[in-house]
Amino acid sequence: VGHCHPDIVKAAHEQNQLLNTNSRYLHDNLVDYAERLSKTLPEKLCIFYFLNSGSEANDLALRLARQYTQHEDVIVLDHAYHGHLTSLIDISPYKFRNLEGQKEWVHVAPVPDTYRGLYREDHEDSVTAYADEVKNIIEHAHKRGRKIAAFFVESLPSVGGQIIPPAGYFQKVAEHVHKAGGVFIADEIQVGFGRVGKHFWAFQLQGEDFIPDIVTMGKPIGNGHPLACVATTKEIAEAFAATGVEYFNTFGGNPVSCAIGLAVLDVIEKENLQAHATEVGNFLMKILKEQQIKHPIIGDVRGCGLFIGVDLIK
Repeated sequence: VGHCHPDIVKAAHEQNQLLNTNSRYLHDNLVDYAERLSKTLPEKLCIFYFLNSGSEANDLALRLARQYTQHEDVIVLDHAYHGHLTSLIDISPYKFRNLEGQKEWVHVAPVPDTYRGLYREDHEDSVTAYADEVKNIIEHAHKRGRKIAAFFVESLPSVGGQIIPPAGYFQKVAEHVHKAGGVFIADEIQVGFGRVGKHFWAFQLQGEDFIPDIVTMGKPIGNGHPLACVATTKEIAEAFAATGVEYFNTFGGNPVSCAIGLAVLDVIEKENLQAHATEVGNFLMKILKEQQIKHPIIGDVRGCGLFIGVDLIK
């Protein structure tokens, strides 16, 4: 919502003057914020865990998926980056290819990129073709006696090149993953909170009939303040709680962070930032496409709201 936004600064300052403590001490801000956040999401995503960073959120999502499914393996997209913890480097091809390489429990599916990818705009059904790549990975893993815990994906792959997956891709992938006993995790850390303009969450671009099992949030959630969240279903949360080892995070969801989170949601609403992202994004896409006609080095211009990629070619 902008650097040093006065409403955010005020909310932080006011709460700082009253109380900031670890989350073993109950505070209304935590409940108020969870309730407010829940209104932006599909009804079944009704349990919230608060943390300090997107990396922490993705690490917890991984733990939730594994506990719920009792499986270990994870499918990710090529070039993906999901965070800097050891567990997340392991599921980030963008990182592990330069480090220790691919673990046997990690499976890499091709990015559903219709410009540079395996199946392009001229393909008769790129959605099914890309989803079938995931299906093939699952079948191959099963033959080796491995079981899928999760398909872990950014709702719009960012490090992978600002990719807009074709609509319907997530539904088909989710079908294959659920059939294999796995869950679908949508990483909204870079693309959530209205950045795509027409929707509050980027996964909603896939259509109203698509709901992930777990959604992770970070970055824009606290406007630069350490705040992150994992939203999931009651079933997944109950399976996690059944271990008897409760989830605790010393500062995740502290009163100041939640006051800031609430202020961020207020600003997004009050200043119509979603509509603004659509309007500015459309304007930017229009002038970039005009440049594309003039300059052969611009191969592709793609985007949604203020998530835009310009693909430069030789």
